Order: sequence, then C-alpha cells, then structure tokens
Amino acid sequence: MSEPSYELLPGAAESPVILHVPHSARAVPAGVRADIVLDDAALERELDHITDAHTAELAEAAAGLAGVTPWRFVNRLSRLVVDPERFPDEREEMLAVGMGAVYTRTTQRGVLRDEPFDPGPLVARYFRPYARAMTEAVAGRLAATGRAVVIDVHSYPSRALPYELHGAGPRPPVCLGTDGFHTPAELTAAAREAFAGCGETGLDSPFGGAYVPLEFYGSDARVGALMIEIRRDLYMTEPGGPAGAGADRLATALAALVDSVAS
Repeated sequence: MSEPSYELLPGAAESPVILHVPHSARAVPAGVRADIVLDDAALERELDHITDAHTAELAEAAAGLAGVTPWRFVNRLSRLVVDPERFPDEREEMLAVGMGAVYTRTTQRGVLRDEPFDPGPLVARYFRPYARAMTEAVAGRLAATGRAVVIDVHSYPSRALPYELHGAGPRPPVCLGTDGFHTPAELTAAAREAFAGCGETGLDSPFGGAYVPLEFYGSDARVGALMIEIRRDLYMTEPGGPAGAGADRLATALAALVDSVAS
C-alpha cells in the first residue's frame, strides 16, 4: 500500500487522551475490493451507510480547540477492510450477522463477501498491526502521564439499519458507550456535561461498550475508555452526505470533554 492503514497524530506530551477514530474512512484497497461481491454503485451505497462520515474531521477540529491537544489515532481504511474494534474470534457478538473483524454481510444483511470466507489474511495484514499500534499508543500515554483515556469518536444513523442487534432501543442525540471496568463514573459525568448543549445523552443504546486494547482490557484500571456515538442527523445529511452547521457545536463539546479529562 502506498499509504499507511492508520495514523497516530501526536498531541501534547502531557495529554493522557487519545481520540480514536476507527470508522471514518471509505478507502478500500484494490486487492480487498476484489473479494467484495457488490458492484461499484452498491459498494458506494454500503459505504454511505457503514461509514462514520466526518468523524475524523470532528476529532481534528476538537483537537484544535482543546486547551491541551489530545493525541489522535485514525483509521485511514474503511471498516469494510477490517473492523479494528471487533474481537477477532468467537467472543464477537456481531458474528451473528456476519460482521466480525472481517464482514461477510452488509448493513442490509445482504452478501458482502461470498462464504465461506477466510478472514485470516486480512486479520494478519490489517487488524493485528492496527491493534499493535493502538496498544503502543496507549502504552506511550501511560509511560508519559501515568494514565491513558481512549475516547472513541463514532456516529450512527438516526434510523436503525437491519444489521443492528440492539436497534430497537433508544437513539438519543449522543450515546455514551461504557465499560464496567474502564469507564469510571466521573468520565461519564464529564461527557454528559460536555455534550449537554447537543441534546439528550443516553447510555449504551443503541450501541454499548468502549474500546480498550486487549493487553490492557479488564486488567489495567489506569486505562479509561468511553465511546461517543453521535446521531448523524445532528451534523450531516444522511446517508453519506455533507456535514452541516451542527458539526461545529459537536467539535466544541468534544474539545470540552478532552479538556475536562486532561485536567
């Protein structure tokens, strides 16, 4: 590949915060595209639905507004290549709808890759290097500041898509995904305060949990984690359209959260 599949953008040396942006890109390398059965038009439609559009720009804007610049770890490839936030094994509940670390089904539950499909080469080529790099990024914040806080920046559609396992629940303007071990109450409270001006915040619906590299998961309480899921109608035209005026307000809110956590 001519460009890396992910990028670590340095922040302030004293910042413990990593803004993690795993699902913002649409790029699919040609070798990966060859195994996707959708025609070009259908693939573009699927990318419109599955991509967390403009979240990399939101994180970039928030980093620029924050008093203490956070670090940013950004996936430069589509999650249709690999999804770096899935478990790469049978622990992943999304396997039930063909959306483990390597997707075989679409958001509409149609065929994305013919089955049986061996995910091993894609996991080796893309998933494991990404996981190692993210692990190193968290370790770097721990070494520099004694703690690390991973804030995942996501978005989700205003109306549930067929692939969602928990799509019948509430769909608040801002959903906070939490982890019982890695999300302390004060982190959740800081996020609620920061996003108060953006509408209601809910917990773990329609999406729950928070990303922590497996080396630290469930064992190192110095690593905090929170997922920010922004309902797309707050800041963009769905699906896959341009960002709107709401993006500025959300970037300001995210910057406020970063500063609260970094202080």
